[in-house]
Amino acid sequence: MDACVDVYRKLQQSRIESIEINLVASLISAGRASEVKGTLESLRVKPTSSFELAYNVACSLIEVNKYTDAEQLLLAARRIGQETLTDDNLAEEEIGIELAPIAVQLAYVQQLLGQTQESVGSYTEIINRNLADESSLAVAVNNLIVVKGPKDVSDSLRKLDRLKEKDTQNFQLSHALDVKLSPKQRETIYANRVLLLLHANKMDQARELVATLPELFPDSVVPVLLQAAVLVRENKAGKAEELLGQFAEKFPEKSKIALLSRAQVATAAGHLQIAAESLSKIPDIQHMPATVATLVALKERTGDINGASAVLDSAIKWWSNAMTEDNKLSVIMQEAASFKLRHGKEEDAACLYEDLVKSQGGIEALVGLVRTVAHVSVDKAEAYEKQLKPLPGLKEVDVDSLEKTAGPKQVDGTPHVGLMEAQEEGKIKEKPKKKRKRKPRYPKGFDPANPGPPPDPERWLPKRERSSYRPKRKDKRAAQVRGSQGAVVREKSEVGATAANSSASNSKSSQAPSSKGASQTAESSKPPSKSSSKSSRKKSRN
Repeated sequence: MDACVDVYRKLQQSRIESIEINLVASLISAGRASEVKGTLESLRVKPTSSFELAYNVACSLIEVNKYTDAEQLLLAARRIGQETLTDDNLAEEEIGIELAPIAVQLAYVQQLLGQTQESVGSYTEIINRNLADESSLAVAVNNLIVVKGPKDVSDSLRKLDRLKEKDTQNFQLSHALDVKLSPKQRETIYANRVLLLLHANKMDQARELVATLPELFPDSVVPVLLQAAVLVRENKAGKAEELLGQFAEKFPEKSKIALLSRAQVATAAGHLQIAAESLSKIPDIQHMPATVATLVALKERTGDINGASAVLDSAIKWWSNAMTEDNKLSVIMQEAASFKLRHGKEEDAACLYEDLVKSQGGIEALVGLVRTVAHVSVDKAEAYEKQLKPLPGLKEVDVDSLEKTAGPKQVDGTPHVGLMEAQEEGKIKEKPKKKRKRKPRYPKGFDPANPGPPPDPERWLPKRERSSYRPKRKDKRAAQVRGSQGAVVREKSEVGATAANSSASNSKSSQAPSSKGASQTAESSKPPSKSSSKSSRKKSRN
């Protein structure tokens, strides 16, 4: 991209129209966004001369963290673009496609400014419009997923599926997006896809996708970090540590984030020695207070007190020679002295406190010096103690007179000595504690004045165990049905035939089995059974 910038600068001499738009875009892509303002001033070009230039300049402002200025310039770019494209007689759909990048970037600025609801609404509107601009749609989908986070993972995965190549089982960006998106943008989409799969606990898909990323992005550390995340999720912290360590050795210039991740994984897995070793291999942050404190804590927990002390000594030496305004020497010396005093190195701690008193002269350092020297030499500690200023309002206390003063008087009239003797002899009996009466709690809607009839004491028993239970009477008249259903039907016909010629007593005895047999055959045969019973009754009366 630097070579591209040089070419555009040479083309400036040819006075090609609107060349500043591509020049600004090249500066941003080359990581030189801070040079955009000076370049436009040298060209005597205003950022609002066209909506394309205003958009590119707004992108440069985002790169230098000037989000409010970028938002104002994007609003101006949208207004200028609307007017320009309307004058060119473009349709509304075509205008929307041309201004889609501005809308997406404006939503991104709102996201950076903390306007979450506004940005979510803007992203959702862009996605629902289903514009033909695939790159803007992809950026909107990715940013919306980031804003939502782990909420509604299934919906986020469905939105990402819109970006993949059709008729492919595995996730792969479409060819159009591969061409239009930058490598950083494509890597971000793939990384977010893996993270969503981890949140959805789809380990097989995450493992398959993460295996393809090193080939797609061979010079990036992100695929290695994602592979380590998958291994940690599978409870394979040792393999994750090994993978990150190998990458750090292979690419020393990119080892910082890999070693930091290795230290974090090792600490979570309880491998404190590996975590301390990883942090010790990062020279850039070796002497920072946070790194020093972490290293000391790790080595202290592993029992390496001398190693922790060496880390503190190295940090003190580095900050003593550092020519920086924000010097952390006093902070580290204070912590080093406290650490050495805690681990029985009083002489080393006293030397550090003496240096602090000479250089800083603070009360805290002087108090620490007195406390430390008291372990070695009491006389020397008293000499330093005299340098402490007396506290205001504190009077001198005569120790001898304080010892002679009587203790506090007894509040009640019972003498203290007699009370102790009585307790020893067991004469005094403890008074029984009074139980506090509690008001009864009644159910809702219960009136204690009108309680009504008492509840049945057997209400919790099964019905068969209650005294009021009466079993059902069996119908002795019902004959037991035996055999197949055909036999019952034949019995019914025989009974019907004999009922017409028998006496009254015989007809009554045949009435029950005839009706019973009809009801067991089918429900539709009930009316004939009733008619037959009526006829039998008529005959019995005769």
